Amino acid sequence: MLENSPMLFELHQVTTGEGRQFFSYPRRDTTFRKNFLKTEGNALLGYDNVHGGSILGKGRSADSAQPRIALAVSLVGGLDYRGGEALGDTVWPSIDGGIYLRGFADSVDFVLDARIYDEGHSASNPKSFDGEFLEVQKEENNSGIEYTSYARYRTHFAFNHDWFRLDLGRDVLHWGPGYYNNLSLNQFALPYNMLTMDLTFGPLRVVSFYADLRIYSSMSMKNKDESRNLFGHRYELAVGNGTFGISELQMLYDNMKPWLFVPTAPLFMEKGNYSEDSNNGSLSFDFNYRLFRSVRLYTEFFLDDMESPVSLVKNDNIEAKWAWMAGLQGAHDFVIKGHLLEAGTIAEYARIEPYVYSHFHKNTAQLAHLGRPIGNQNGPNSQTIDWTVYGRLDHRIFASLRNTWYWKGTDYGSALNDTTPRVDHMKIHKDFLNGAKMEYSLTPSVSYEGERLFYLAEITLFNDEKIYLRGGFKW
Repeated sequence: MLENSPMLFELHQVTTGEGRQFFSYPRRDTTFRKNFLKTEGNALLGYDNVHGGSILGKGRSADSAQPRIALAVSLVGGLDYRGGEALGDTVWPSIDGGIYLRGFADSVDFVLDARIYDEGHSASNPKSFDGEFLEVQKEENNSGIEYTSYARYRTHFAFNHDWFRLDLGRDVLHWGPGYYNNLSLNQFALPYNMLTMDLTFGPLRVVSFYADLRIYSSMSMKNKDESRNLFGHRYELAVGNGTFGISELQMLYDNMKPWLFVPTAPLFMEKGNYSEDSNNGSLSFDFNYRLFRSVRLYTEFFLDDMESPVSLVKNDNIEAKWAWMAGLQGAHDFVIKGHLLEAGTIAEYARIEPYVYSHFHKNTAQLAHLGRPIGNQNGPNSQTIDWTVYGRLDHRIFASLRNTWYWKGTDYGSALNDTTPRVDHMKIHKDFLNGAKMEYSLTPSVSYEGERLFYLAEITLFNDEKIYLRGGFKW
C-alpha cells in the first residue's frame, strides 16, 4: 500500500478519540462503503451499480444514491533499495508490480494486494529480506542472467451482518493495545492464511480465528507431511475510557480439531483434552486506559506455562514461562495555519522469559510460523525498550525517530527450538538474559504519501545497521 505505518495512526486516532477502544486487528472498517466513491475515485478502473462502468465518482452529484455494488482496480508497483548487516546482502534493484483490487457487493467486501517481485542481489547465496520464500533463477538456465523472483499477496473476503463478520484472508493478526511489543499475536509476524469470526455486542467484542501455519521454510517439502493448526479467541470489554482484554491460543501439531473455533469453548480448559506433545497453549491479559483524549496507558501479561502459582512467583525454573509488556502512547492533533499535524510518541517495555513460545520437541507445536514467533518478534529470553517520536503533516509527509534498547540471552531457552524437558521441570534452573549485551539502535524515517506516489527513506544506525529506500505508485 501507499500508507506508511497505517496501524500507528489507527492507534493515534484511538488515543485522540472518544469512542470505545477495541484492539483486535484487522477489523471491520465501518467507513469503507460510505466513503468508497470519494477515496477510490481515482482508480484506473471502477464500477458501481449507480454510475456504471465509468471512473468511480466521475460526474456524480452530491446527492447521488449510495451504491450497493462497487469495484475499484489499480495497478501498483515500486522500486526498492535494501542493504543491511543482518541481511548480509544488498538488494538492488528490487522491482515489484501487481494489482490492487477492492470493493463490495451487498453484505460482502473484499480486498486483494498481489505483487510479483524481481530482485538483484550482491550476495552469492541470497536470502529473503522478509522471511517468506525466495526463488533463485540460476544463470545456467537463463542465458547467463541470474536473479531472484517471488510473489506476495494479502487478501480479505468477508461477509458482514449487523453484529457479525466472517472473514477469509491472508494477513497477520495483531491483538492487544500495544504497537511494537504485543505478546500474543503481533503485526510484525509473517502473514498466514486464516479464518476469523468477529462478534460485537455493544461493549463486548469476541473474535475467534483459525490459522494454517508452516513449520519449515515455504519451499520445504517437510511442510507436506507435518502441520501446525492455530486456534485463538479474544474477548474484549470496552467501557468508557478503559478496555480489558483476554487472548487465548492453542497450537496443534499434526492434529486438527475444528471444534476449537467455537468462541464459547475456553481453550485453556480444552487444552487438557489433548496430548501434551501435540499441542501448546497460552493465555494473556491486557488492559488499556485513555486519559484526556491524549494519552493511553496499557499493559499485557502473557502466560505460556506454569507448574503452579507458587512456581510463577518464585520464577526460578523453566516451567515459569511468562512475558510482560507495558507502554504508553501520547498523541495530539495540531492545526497550524490551516495544516493538520498529527504528532505523538510511543514508549514500550517488554520482558520475555526463557523458553516462552517453545515446546518439548523441536519443530512441533512452537507458537511460531515459518521459524518466527507469532507474537513478539524478539522471541524468548529477551528484553526490549522502544521509544518513538512521530508526526504526519496533512496526511502526506511522515517522519519518525525510533530508539531501541535490546537484550537477548545466549544460553538455553533463547531460541524457539530450544526444547523443554518434560521431567524435573522444578529442578531445572533458568537464567534470564544470561550472556546478553545491550544493543542500541536509532532509526530515523521520512516518507511522502501522495494519491498516486509514495517515497520512503529509512536507516538504522549503531546496531543491526540497514538502509531502506523505496519509491512506489498506485494508478
